[in-house]
Parts: sequence; C-alpha cells; structure tokens
Amino acid sequence: MRYDRRLPVTAHQEPFMAQTQIDLSDLPVIATPGRIAILQSKWYPEIVTSMSSTCERVLRDRGYERVEIHTLPGCLELPLAAADLLATDRAGDLDAIVCFGVIVKGETLHFEMISNECMRGLGAVGLEYRRPVIVEVLPVFDIAHARARGSDDEFNKGYEAAAAALEMIRWRRSVGASQAVTR
Repeated sequence: MRYDRRLPVTAHQEPFMAQTQIDLSDLPVIATPGRIAILQSKWYPEIVTSMSSTCERVLRDRGYERVEIHTLPGCLELPLAAADLLATDRAGDLDAIVCFGVIVKGETLHFEMISNECMRGLGAVGLEYRRPVIVEVLPVFDIAHARARGSDDEFNKGYEAAAAALEMIRWRRSVGASQAVTR
C-alpha cells in the first residue's frame, strides 16, 4: 500500500488527505469461485459507478465470472438488499457482497442518520449470514473527497473493495468457515 495522494484544502479539511494505493499483484485467485454481488446506490452515479466498475473489473480479472450489479435507491437500502440476497442464496454460492455509495454532509442530521444506519445494518448482515460484506460507502463532508476516491486512477476505492473481498474469501476458506446459515 502507498499513502501519497494529496488534495486541495478547504475550510473544513485537514491540511492534506492521504489515500491508499493497493498492490494488485498479491491478490489471491480463488479456486472454484462462486458469485459476488455488487450493490450500489443510485446517488452520485459518476463516482459510484466508477468505483463499482473498477471493483468488477478486478474481480473478473481474478476469475469471478459471475459478478452481479444491483442499483438501489440509496445507501439506506443497502443493508436490506444485502440481507435479501443472502437469505435467498439457496445454492450457497454467494461468496461476498460489496457495497458502494456516497453520502455528503448537508445542513441536517440526515447525513448522520443514513451513515450510521447503513454501516450498522451492513455489519449486522455480515455477522448474521456469515459472509463478507465489504463496505465502500463514502460519508464525506466535501464531494471532492468522494470524487478523489472514485476517480479513474490507482486510488479508486473499487480496488480496495475487490482486494478486501478476495482476501476475506480466501481467508474464510483457509480456516474452513462455513457459508451455511441455520434458520
């Protein structure tokens, strides 16, 4: 990883914003890959689509032929959609869910409510269904921060999301973690 991306300073920012570059050369190739679902919010589509398409490209390059893209009304709907996909995964072949969205701070508490509930809900889904739920929902104070993380360069968060999904799938398989959920 490399931390060296700096953006201009605005009144509400720290002096610089570090970003991470992922080394893709060490990413695992998963034996007998299943499916991966990418859930994306419809808001800020140029940023969200850039991150999700980058993630999809990396996953396909690593052997995942079945990558599903689902576009949802917003970030608050991501946890329910993730739970629905996992609850209906009768074949048990959904290896991971990756979520993308952007939430920009405005003048109301809407930002806090959506950010908190989205993250809490996605964490709960991952634990309940025992599958990786990777979250690249960007809660930002300035849209420039989201644009920098969704730009078409080596700092795109789609790379990190794909890496996290692949690494968690490999790790879970290495320790014999089960996909099954008893209900």
